[in-house]
Amino acid sequence: MGAGGNMNVTSGGKNVLDRVPVKKTPFEISDLKKAIPQHCFKRDLQRSLYYLFGDIAICFTWYQLASNCIPLLPTPLTYLAWPIYWFVQGSSFMGIWSIGHDLGHHAFSEYQWLDDAIGFVAHSAFLTPYFSFKYSHRSHHAHTNSMEYDEVWIPKRKADTFYSEILNNPLGNLFMTFVRLLLSFPMYFTFNIHGRPYNGFASHFYPNSPIFNDSERKQIWLSDAGMAVAFYVLYKIASATSFTWLFCIYGAPLLVMNAHFIFFTFLHHSHPSLAHFDSREWDWIRGALSTVDRDYGIFNHVFHDVTCSHVVHHLISTIPHYHTMEATKAVKPILGDYYKYDDTPILEAFWRETKNCIYVEPDEGAEDSGVYWFRK
Repeated sequence: MGAGGNMNVTSGGKNVLDRVPVKKTPFEISDLKKAIPQHCFKRDLQRSLYYLFGDIAICFTWYQLASNCIPLLPTPLTYLAWPIYWFVQGSSFMGIWSIGHDLGHHAFSEYQWLDDAIGFVAHSAFLTPYFSFKYSHRSHHAHTNSMEYDEVWIPKRKADTFYSEILNNPLGNLFMTFVRLLLSFPMYFTFNIHGRPYNGFASHFYPNSPIFNDSERKQIWLSDAGMAVAFYVLYKIASATSFTWLFCIYGAPLLVMNAHFIFFTFLHHSHPSLAHFDSREWDWIRGALSTVDRDYGIFNHVFHDVTCSHVVHHLISTIPHYHTMEATKAVKPILGDYYKYDDTPILEAFWRETKNCIYVEPDEGAEDSGVYWFRK
């Protein structure tokens, strides 16, 4: 993908590393809402359930094939068949998890209680604390790319020499790739890794965590209860079968799902062309536009377009996933150069961003600008 053999040129002929403008936008969010067809804002319960139960049926199909067919294969072939199952099932898990993300944004139905009830079950089944993530993720949307107040993927500064010097080499890049894909998902929820600094112990499992306000703490207990029930069910399944069987059927696909989540959220918010802002310069709309849409091929469909319509999702998060592509097309003419799309092949882009997005600093001579760019 790209033009003229240049990996940094999109199919549209633009250099994907060209910076997104940082001056105040000539449009408001109201202008963007007016440009989007009104039906895109409609949350259709029947259609949303169709996608949810469709994904559940796909997961069940993979489960049936794996549990009934793989044990019948000759032993050498099982070493190939199980990883294939782990990847496709983990990708299917990510599809359901993405719908759970929609539920947390109240982008599933017109009924908040129903969205929360389904989202609670869906996310708990994948060992994600639903209400805890809902509230921290809301803060992320409210403060995207704010150096002080964004909730996740907070960039490092050059003064953090562990990142800017010790890990700033190919071996360090490989180490960070391993840590991100394998460990970042549980470590984010448990220890707030990649999150903003807080005074006190910040954890999605701790009801008194400074991540949450007082009105939210009871629901954090509920999230923890959902996780406890999920772990108990998994324990009973393992006791009735074996821990090896549970790992092969559920645990390994869950690790793949976790890696997918970290992979595409890292790529949503890490790009050399996107700025971060401190409190002197940040405003909500420029923060929301400091993300990037990418092309994941068939996985755009599997992940319900969260990968290729992330910009419009940050602008209006209650649009259901089945309308986000149409909404993206509607606002692109207004956004102009403020819209970032990068069709660099995904694995190539992930390695490029891993190498080039090590820390952020202002441009030389613009130290007081309040605008920060990725460096390596």
